[in-house]
Amino acid sequence: MTTKAKLTGRVIFRGDPGYEEARKNWDPHTDRYPKVFVFAKRTADVVNAIRWARQNNVPIRPRGGRHALEVNLSQVNGGLVIDVSNLNTIHLNKNKRTVVVGTGNRVGRIVNTLGRQGFIAPFGDSPSVGIGGITPGGGIGPLQRTTGLISDNLLALEMVDAKGTVIRASKKRNADLLWATRGGGGGNFGVYTKYKFKVRRAPVRATVFQVTWPWEQFEKVVRRWQDWAPHTSTKLGSELSVGPKKGGNVSMLGMYLGSKQEALRLLQPILSVGTPTQITVRYLPYLKATKFMLAPDPLLTQRFSNQFSSGFGKRPFPARAYRVMREFLEKAEGGTPAGFFFLNWGGAISRIAPRATAFYWRKAQYYVEWNSSWVKPSHAARNIALARNTRKKLQPYIIGSYINVPDQGIKCSGPVYYGKNYSRLRKVKAKYDPGNVFNNPQSIPPAKKR
Repeated sequence: MTTKAKLTGRVIFRGDPGYEEARKNWDPHTDRYPKVFVFAKRTADVVNAIRWARQNNVPIRPRGGRHALEVNLSQVNGGLVIDVSNLNTIHLNKNKRTVVVGTGNRVGRIVNTLGRQGFIAPFGDSPSVGIGGITPGGGIGPLQRTTGLISDNLLALEMVDAKGTVIRASKKRNADLLWATRGGGGGNFGVYTKYKFKVRRAPVRATVFQVTWPWEQFEKVVRRWQDWAPHTSTKLGSELSVGPKKGGNVSMLGMYLGSKQEALRLLQPILSVGTPTQITVRYLPYLKATKFMLAPDPLLTQRFSNQFSSGFGKRPFPARAYRVMREFLEKAEGGTPAGFFFLNWGGAISRIAPRATAFYWRKAQYYVEWNSSWVKPSHAARNIALARNTRKKLQPYIIGSYINVPDQGIKCSGPVYYGKNYSRLRKVKAKYDPGNVFNNPQSIPPAKKR
């Protein structure tokens, strides 16, 4: 007879004190009403939660940094949310250049802890994103041309599977699960509790830069950026953002792992375009440079709801793509974080073969995402349609999509997120979660037995 599972850790049922606080997400649009939250304090709490959910036939959602960008991913009505945010240990081994982190750590905390001890931890554009979710989806950011994706640095992991069994994966055991976790997306195979990464020495100092242009110049700036950024030094990472026509501007933020003099020489092609209204280039101690890049992000809950979509560019946008961009930016709501965002690709990312890890889209020149934003719930449908229609119009100029910036408007999304790795991911899913216990609106279905 099966022993009755009990929930352990910090358990909050609907109606309990603290429930509303537990329900908050970075994006208010993604809030749901789960039956119960379990804040795990150790791996055993995750085990118990999964067993309890199975016995009580309750859907499960793992959650780390509360940064899910689509509905029903880290919460679901009537479900059990396994929140790993208290699993936040960090153990750095300086000699072996490895770090073992609990999956509840936020990216900024890992960057700070490692940076203080002279090591680089890759990061994206927000310090409050959880390492638990960003890692299995790939993990992109301004250091990626030097370090590779966050997932490219993953050496081993601990995960609790659908039976409540603790599984460890590395190159030597369960290597297929390690392969799948390096780009196969969170919430597909189990609940991750620990990651082991390789780390590299940080430079003593690095150069950071921020440049702003008037909105009207977005086309010539983006055009020059797409010609320049993918081909410049692989020690230079550059993010380019274009806000809405109403009140927005064009801004570039980035980091160069080298001197200010060298950075200015490399930046010349982009600094000479248009009429920048502000240029900041600073040579800083490495830790200060990371703080410059990771502006504080409102943890919970920001005012704006968002609909995102994303893809990868293999070549610079033609004129028709700029017309699509312009139309989107003219319709996006002013005074919101809506807009386009580009990140240069290449370097360490493209040195790994598309099938070597689950992250397939390695041969692009740049990453592109766009989001529409709103405050009033009555504006949701219009903005969601705006982002999704823009995707349809941009389709001829982009390939794929990034699983960490999901868009549930994408039909048959598996090959769009995972390219030619999708069928192998379905086989890994069938091995570790044959009953499809871990599922969400765009999760990987198990391969059917032949």
